[in-house]
Amino acid sequence: MTLDDTRSAADIPEPEPLVTHGPARVIAMVNQKGGVGKTTSTVSLGAALAGYGRRVLLVDFDPQGAIAISFGINPSALELTVYNLITDEHRHIDEVIVHSDVENLDLLPSNIDLAAAELQLVSEVGREYALKRALEPVLGNYDIILIDCQPSLGLLTLNALTAAHGVVVPMECEYFALRGVALLKDTIDKVSARLNPDLAIIGVVATMYDSRTLHSREVLETVQQAFGDLVFITTISRTIKFPDAAVAGTPITVYAPDSTGAEAYRQLAREVLAR
Repeated sequence: MTLDDTRSAADIPEPEPLVTHGPARVIAMVNQKGGVGKTTSTVSLGAALAGYGRRVLLVDFDPQGAIAISFGINPSALELTVYNLITDEHRHIDEVIVHSDVENLDLLPSNIDLAAAELQLVSEVGREYALKRALEPVLGNYDIILIDCQPSLGLLTLNALTAAHGVVVPMECEYFALRGVALLKDTIDKVSARLNPDLAIIGVVATMYDSRTLHSREVLETVQQAFGDLVFITTISRTIKFPDAAVAGTPITVYAPDSTGAEAYRQLAREVLAR
C-alpha cells in the first residue's frame, strides 16, 4: 500500500488517546465525479476514526441519502434531515442528529428533499454559509466532522467547502477520474480565495485500486507525480466486503474488522490524524 520507497505504512503513528474532545476538524469528502467511493470512504473512515476514540459526525450532503442507507436507515422515512436544518433557521442540529450503533459515531442524514435546497438557498444572503452556521453549535461535541458531498460542484458542495477546514479527495484509479481532479483543485483554490481562507487539500486517496492492472498502477503514478506528498500512502483496493457491508447496514470496520478493506481505512484514519 505504498506509493514509493521512501514512505511506508510503518511510518504512520498510532493516534494518541484523547482526554478531552473538540473542537471538531471539519473535512469535506469531495469529488465531482460519481462512483469514486466517496460515501464508502466517508463511512469507513468515520468508523475507523471512531474506533480510535475520536467522536465523529458524518454529514450526508448528497440527496441520495447513502449515509443513512449505509447504517440500515431508510432515508425516505426520516422526518428531519440536513435539508430542514439549512433551510429553516428555527431548527437546531440536535433535532436532526441520529446516533448510530457504532460507538462515538453520529449521523446528520439527508434524503431526496435536499435536492430542493439549492433552489431555495440561491436567493439567500450568505447562501454559501448555510451549512457552516448549522454545524457551529456542535463543533465542541466532536473531534472530526466528515461531509459526504454530492458528485457536483454546485451550491451544496460550495457550502461544504466553506464549512470545512480541509478536503479529502477520494479518486478512482481510472484515467477520466484523474482529469476531474484538476478542475476540483481549481474550485478549491477559488473557495479558499473568496470564501474560506483556511481551506486546503489534506490529501488524495486512491480508491478502487487494482495493483494487478497496468492502468491502475499508471494512474496512481501520475497522481503521485501531480500531487506529491498530498497523496496518501494508503490505497483502497477493490473488495466484495464493501458492498457486503453496505447491504448489512454497518461499516466495514465493524462488519469485517479483519478484512484488508477495514485495515486500509484504519491506516487512512491514522494518516488523516497525522496531517
